[in-house]
Amino acid sequence: MLSVITFLPLLVCAILLLLPRALSDRAYIQVWIATAAVDLALVVALWTGFDPGEGMQYQQRVRWIPGAGVGYHVGVDGLSLPLVALTCLLFLAVAVYSLKERQRVRSYVCLFLLLQTVSLGLFVAQDLILFFVFFDLSIVGMFFVIAGWGHGERGRAAALKFFLYTFIGSLALLLGFIGLYLAAEPHTFDLVDLTRANPLAGRGAYAGLVLLAIGVGLAIKTPTVPFHTWLPPAHTDAPAAGSAILAGILLKMGAYGFVRIAMPLLPGSWRQYALVIVVVGAVSVVYGALVALAQTDFKRMIAYTSVNHMGYVVLAVGAAGTLAGTDAQARSLAVTGAVTQMVSHGLITGALFLLSGVLYDRGRTYAIDAYSGLAAHTPRFAGVTAVAAFASLGIPGFSGFIAEFQIFTGSLASRTVATAIALTGILLTAALFLRALRSMFLGVPRLPQSIPTGGISDLERTETVPTVTLLAVALVIGVVPRWLLDVIEPASRTVIELVAR
Repeated sequence: MLSVITFLPLLVCAILLLLPRALSDRAYIQVWIATAAVDLALVVALWTGFDPGEGMQYQQRVRWIPGAGVGYHVGVDGLSLPLVALTCLLFLAVAVYSLKERQRVRSYVCLFLLLQTVSLGLFVAQDLILFFVFFDLSIVGMFFVIAGWGHGERGRAAALKFFLYTFIGSLALLLGFIGLYLAAEPHTFDLVDLTRANPLAGRGAYAGLVLLAIGVGLAIKTPTVPFHTWLPPAHTDAPAAGSAILAGILLKMGAYGFVRIAMPLLPGSWRQYALVIVVVGAVSVVYGALVALAQTDFKRMIAYTSVNHMGYVVLAVGAAGTLAGTDAQARSLAVTGAVTQMVSHGLITGALFLLSGVLYDRGRTYAIDAYSGLAAHTPRFAGVTAVAAFASLGIPGFSGFIAEFQIFTGSLASRTVATAIALTGILLTAALFLRALRSMFLGVPRLPQSIPTGGISDLERTETVPTVTLLAVALVIGVVPRWLLDVIEPASRTVIELVAR
């Protein structure tokens, strides 16, 4: 079933490309919606049959390049299943939002179907080369989305910067994977076999260099300071749908790589350099929030909050590698919070980027100061944006609070100072969102000159349904999180046991 879920969007993409141009623009989007809905239904069925206590499930192994130790090996556990579900839900939301797209629609739909397949493929991959193939293909797919449907020449420049930065990261990642392969006896790229063998135990500097290569590759994709500079232009000049997928799914590939690859395969080096990882996470939290606070561009502000929020994930996984002064339960809680934060960030920031697209569609600018008193003209837009903003800053009742509470509780015992510093990120996030909401939605009504004299229209159904659905799921997780945590916690405990060996 995993292979069906993974490759169904790619199959539909191939069919659409082979068919003559007989469908209308709206029909192409409807086919995409139907495909995403079927994929989501299959994942729900997968979830209902999943036993959190059984580890890796729904595995499939096929010989691929046996001479090089490469195989087609897929499976899911409590770390990957929530991200697979998030991927299907967010792509469905973006498909519904895209019903208004009119520019080269067939190519647009096929690129997003390709991205859905490579995203799902990465989260289910249990072979390092398979992981790398999907990792690289995600870069190619998003490059064409930003270059083809972004904001003109700036979009093409941002796409090139995105490609170069993240491709360099993928090369570093590949070097690290080869280092693991060469250390294993027999040589293999299989994640399950490598985890069991722990080939770099006691290898000192060699293991440290492998962790450095893998860590840099994943840190660029996450992104963390100082590898984040590709992110703001890529988000600002991408189409809203592309930004939602980039933030909601593609950034998680790096963070997921830390808990799936770096921590269990390099436990000794992870413990040794845990403090460095914690510092990088804390700096990313504070720096991302401070720079976001200084932005006058609404979409760029949201982009920098991604650096802030993903910094919490890095802080948590770093603290989970610190054995002194803490216990296994606290470290497991930090990893559970990190995975929950990935899901939460995908839902909430995905919705915020779709809402930023609504703003640009109406006023042709993201400038915060260009708008005032929007609540009087667009009450639905103002209400949904306010809910998304409060969810993003982590108020109780939403998934962000659940994730950040676990991260801080799990990290505080071992890394008290770094965690206390990172806590200031919540205050800064509250300040930046409240400033934006006050400036754009309250006060004397003022609209950009680009808006017709007839006024500004409120949210349409194709904009309301996807954004409200994403926020509703974030609310459900915030109020009744047990159904999600029951899946993640056993896998988190397994990771902690591997790190401590």
